[in-house]
Amino acid sequence: MKIEKILVANRGEIALRAIRTIKEMGKQAIAVYSTADKDALYLQHADASICIGGAKSSESYLSIPAIISAAEISGCDAIFPGYGFLSENQTFVEVCKHHNIKFIGPSVDSMVLMSDKSKAKEVMKKAGVPVILGSEGALESVEEAKKLAEQIGLPVIVKASAGGGGRGMRVVEKMEDLEKSFLAAESEALSAFGDGTLYMEKYIKNPRHIEVQVIGDSHGNVVHIGERDCSMQRRHQKLIEESPAIALDDKTRARLHEVAVKATKYIGYENAGTFEFLLDADKNFYFMEMNTRLQVEHCVSEMVSGIDIIEWMIRVAEGEKLFDQSALTFRGHAIECRITAEDPVKFIPSPGKITKYIIPGGRNVRMDSHAYQGYSVPPHYDSMIGKLIVWGETRERAIKKMKQALSELQIEGIKTVRDFHLHMMENEDFIENRFDTNYLSRY
Repeated sequence: MKIEKILVANRGEIALRAIRTIKEMGKQAIAVYSTADKDALYLQHADASICIGGAKSSESYLSIPAIISAAEISGCDAIFPGYGFLSENQTFVEVCKHHNIKFIGPSVDSMVLMSDKSKAKEVMKKAGVPVILGSEGALESVEEAKKLAEQIGLPVIVKASAGGGGRGMRVVEKMEDLEKSFLAAESEALSAFGDGTLYMEKYIKNPRHIEVQVIGDSHGNVVHIGERDCSMQRRHQKLIEESPAIALDDKTRARLHEVAVKATKYIGYENAGTFEFLLDADKNFYFMEMNTRLQVEHCVSEMVSGIDIIEWMIRVAEGEKLFDQSALTFRGHAIECRITAEDPVKFIPSPGKITKYIIPGGRNVRMDSHAYQGYSVPPHYDSMIGKLIVWGETRERAIKKMKQALSELQIEGIKTVRDFHLHMMENEDFIENRFDTNYLSRY
């Protein structure tokens, strides 16, 4: 199937990122926008744009009828979902299929298999992937949770089966706190995902968060595009990402890649996806979840591999065969800092008008952003206004390059987390690779 015209069913920096690749491939890119995004930069670069509703996500970017109508009106033969919003919505994928519009992403079957985190773990066990000790599927009650916690030992973590982004998740270190934590996680999961189902795992203290980027095609071929370290987090939200993960030795890295490719083939997965693992102090890794979509941090994998992941998502959707793994080489080190419209200390959203906006330049410096001087950051959506990515021959050089790039970045009129990132590039623990997922909560 040859794709000619693609509707980008997203907003902000990822919409602009996708539009660039689509047009470079000689295809047409159609943008959609809410009333709050009528002045968004990405609209200027699309071949056409269509307003799909009000400022609320439910009235626009989460409205399946509005997006499908926009695709049909504009004559699109495919939809690129980006991340967030409808990117992992199984109903949306089914509706696309019903309307003969190609969804640039995995099949519904793959999404179903991986969307329920507790069931995904069982599938991964069958595929021979190491998993963390925990519940066999969903927990039925607090009593069952207490019984299991006694069996596997504290600390444990209760998680939302339909979860993501750190919501519906509680760490339990004392048995007397389990019921309260269980009910709080259940309530939060119900509110965030409309599903209060929980599962439990043994809690690994101070792990590293390592993920592997994979792409599968419709011919049974799978390649990995290296791994990323996403351990620098605040309340389970990633702030800084790197590739490669220098916490790994060569043997562990090779096994991690092998396991991810094997698991991708086992579930018959097509298109881009990411396996997320926890790495303990003894270099043992355990499957955490699979994201059946593009990740925010895909850029660092692109920088070290030279591969345009979105281009290959489109090419795979057209039925093209993937390149051989041996054709891929990884060079240097890439770092990404997420630049959000937030207070750099309290991380409270700071929407408003950007009165000054100067982005850094130089060799191997990339700024993926939809912001500009005079742009008003709306309060309705995620606070990310851009991603600053750099590449260096070594990690040391990449850190120095990021520090320089951050010092050049000027955004006024709103608060941003630029100063937080600048501080981290001078932080001895970060520089010496002495951190884990709980580092920021401790320090």
